Formats: sequence, structure tokens, C-alpha cells
Amino acid sequence: MKILGLVGGTSWVSTVDYYRLINEGINEKLGDLEFAECIIYSLNYGQIKRNNDANDWDNTLEIITAASQNLERSGAKAIVLCANTMHLIADRLQKNINIPVIHIATATADAIVTKGIKKVGLLGTRFTMERKFFGDKLHEKGIEFIIPEDEDRGHIHYTIFEELGRGILKPETKQYYIGVINKLAKKGAEGIILGCTEIPMLISGEDVDIPLFDTTAIHSKAAVEFALS
Repeated sequence: MKILGLVGGTSWVSTVDYYRLINEGINEKLGDLEFAECIIYSLNYGQIKRNNDANDWDNTLEIITAASQNLERSGAKAIVLCANTMHLIADRLQKNINIPVIHIATATADAIVTKGIKKVGLLGTRFTMERKFFGDKLHEKGIEFIIPEDEDRGHIHYTIFEELGRGILKPETKQYYIGVINKLAKKGAEGIILGCTEIPMLISGEDVDIPLFDTTAIHSKAAVEFALS
């Protein structure tokens, strides 16, 4: 089994889900008391959020590079960035380390292709919805994507940082997300990417009548497959 290096803390609540899903995934494959060999480097979310607000991705890259290099020196054979937004610097990070970064958008695109879906809606932080780093991976697989209107993007971004990232799950926020998903479905989306690792804590497949792509679960599965390859 290969050792996985998880860069977490962004937020800690979704990093817990990664740890659980990866261990469950390994055990499902191997049985008995077999679980994942992994190392978690948990970042201070406050520093990352301040960098986000200042659009200082260079400093975020420095922080994540240092964490990833520490994990590599500790024996990790691949890096798992436990947040969609952090993949904004994933390609630059890859140049700074000698082990692969398991990319969340690539794994998600592969999952969408497997389902035969051609057009999806993308939810996440403004960075994930509006920057190219996630969408480009979808386009590479021939997948069209749409995003919510600007006002909805702003509210989703706000709730991710001020509620979900703090472990706060409000019924009214859940209903808001369902409303946004329904709008995207009316615009032709055949599926919805839950493109923030906290969103699956709020929304599940039972809440809507459209396929959901849980990036936390998809990314964790890709990590399990790498560990056992």
C-alpha cells in the first residue's frame, strides 16, 4: 500500500470526511483490519482565507508547497489536496514536488464521463466556479458546464466560508442550494458537481431529482485507487 499525503484543514470539517472515506475505501477493498496508510498536514484555514481575500495565491502556493514537501519527506507517495479551491494552484504545486498530485477535477471529470453526461452545473467557491482550473479539466473530457447567476454565486461563496467551513448547517441554506440546483437543471444541466468539499455535508442525492457528483467522495476514491495500485 502506498502512503497518501493529505493537505487538509481547508476546512478541517471536510478533512475529517476525507480521512473517513479513504479508510472506508481501503477497508472495503482489503477487508479485516486493513486501513489506509496516510499522513495529514492540517493547515491554518484562517491564513488561507486571508490569502484568498487578498488574492495572494503565491503565498498559498508557498504554504501548500511546504506542507507537501514535508509529506513527501515523510514518505508520502502522492498528495491529496483536501479542497477544490486549493486546486487553483495544483499545477504549479506539481512542479515543486516529486510525487503526483491527485487532481480532484480530473477525477470528477472521469466520473462524469463514466455516467455518459455531457452538461453539468458547477457549484463551489467563486474561485472554483469562475476560474479556469476546474472547468478546463471538464472541457478536456468534452464536458460542458454552467454556473449559477452572479448573485447566487456570491451567496454560495459566502455560505461556504461563513457556515459550511465552520460546520454550520442551516435548513434555509440547504433550501437555497436546492433552488440553485433546480435553476441549473432548467438551463439544461444533466448533473450537478458539488465542487466544494463542504457542500456534501448539506446536500445529498435524496434532496434533488438530478445526479450529484460529490467531489469529496470521488477524490477520496481516486486516492484509494492510487494507494492500492
